[in-house]
Amino acid sequence: MSPSLAAVVFAMGIGGLFVLDWDPRARTSKALWIPVLWFLIIGSRPVSQWLQMGPVVDSPDATLDGSPLDALVFGVLMSAGFVVLLARRQQVGKMLRSNGPLILFFFYCCISVFWSDFPLVAFKRWTKGVADLSMILIVLTEVDASAAIKRLMARMGFLLLPVSLLLIKYYEDLGRGYDRWEGTIRYTGVTTNKNTLGVICLVSGLGALWRFIESYRNGKSAVRTKQLIAQGFLLGLALWLLWLTNSMTSLSCFAMAGSLIVLTSVPAVSRSRAMIHVLVGGLLIVASSPLFLALGSGFVQMLGRDPTLTGRTEIWNLVLSLAGNPFLGTGYESFWLGQRLEKASSAFYYTLNEAHNGYLEIYLNLGWVGVAALAAIAVKGYRDILRSIRQGQDAAKVRLAFFFVALAYSVTEAGFRMMSPTWILFLLAVTAIPTASSPPTASEWHAESWRPRPMIVNPVEAKANEPIPMQ
Repeated sequence: MSPSLAAVVFAMGIGGLFVLDWDPRARTSKALWIPVLWFLIIGSRPVSQWLQMGPVVDSPDATLDGSPLDALVFGVLMSAGFVVLLARRQQVGKMLRSNGPLILFFFYCCISVFWSDFPLVAFKRWTKGVADLSMILIVLTEVDASAAIKRLMARMGFLLLPVSLLLIKYYEDLGRGYDRWEGTIRYTGVTTNKNTLGVICLVSGLGALWRFIESYRNGKSAVRTKQLIAQGFLLGLALWLLWLTNSMTSLSCFAMAGSLIVLTSVPAVSRSRAMIHVLVGGLLIVASSPLFLALGSGFVQMLGRDPTLTGRTEIWNLVLSLAGNPFLGTGYESFWLGQRLEKASSAFYYTLNEAHNGYLEIYLNLGWVGVAALAAIAVKGYRDILRSIRQGQDAAKVRLAFFFVALAYSVTEAGFRMMSPTWILFLLAVTAIPTASSPPTASEWHAESWRPRPMIVNPVEAKANEPIPMQ
């Protein structure tokens, strides 16, 4: 099959997945496409790279200046997102008041710009970090937050994973690469490296697993069989790509987070806080034991990795020697700039631009104050997730899975950096959703997407509270 014909076939297949998964009862606005586009760019490549107009990736000038085209695209999406949130200011205000630790964290990040060596660059990155949060707020202030999360995950998965397969099979110059030292093939798909593709498969696979279980349990739904086919295909494709990319970190995280989704779908488990504590705590110990408890090194080697996970411990020792103020850090997203970037990279045969540990990244940039703020967000978010599970909210199980993924993935990767998929989904997981307000009227259901409308967390309960029409 020629690449052009394959592209047509894949486009028709993607359209078929959207048709199979469509649920006419789900109420979401057109504004949901703004965070979808944001996530699609972050989960693949910058627009300038797709158009082959971007700077050299490893160039220090590119790190500081970036691409004007990408800045324009992100600026347009950020502006559109803020317009939507301004129209929904009542819901947004209520949600922000329910997420005090999260707001304090971003406020501290803004203040840290003043002691950065590159304050202008740090401030630009902070605005993008705030944009990450604004995209989450758009999703969670939809009329039906659960339906919005479902459509967000479906749109991401249906577009990113099949196109990755298309590029790997038929457009090898875009979907494949070669290790410069080992000469082995690296499957990248729509992304620029195999690890990012692994994260996208991890996230999409967890979303598909959650949707598959929900559809299977919903025996009365008219679209049940179609959704099972669509989500089952997406789940299988995600697992196959995970195995193809040999991204063992993402594959291991999928196995553990997927088990959380499956087990919390059992009523006896979801009703017990103690059982959830044991599951989450036990899996986090498993994820961190090879490095921090000197356990499981044999399992790591079985996965094809050395006990130091490709020299990560050497990187940690190096960057700690370059750390700035231990309490305040070097400023928001400012550690990997200037002389520190040059000194860190000079010790390796490539440009080193991350510590391969999310917690260490927070410490380097924001110090112990930032680590404490992150811990407060995690504790508050975890308690809210448990409350949502006990209330039977649809999205609570996948929020718990994303929460766990961010914590476990960040043990060996920079999972808490702005504009990274794991960080954005961590924000989705820990952002508390206020108690639902009054149900919308029929006219509000069909209102234009930019208008502020009451947020409903559980539409079933809302429908039960609707007034009975006069005969």
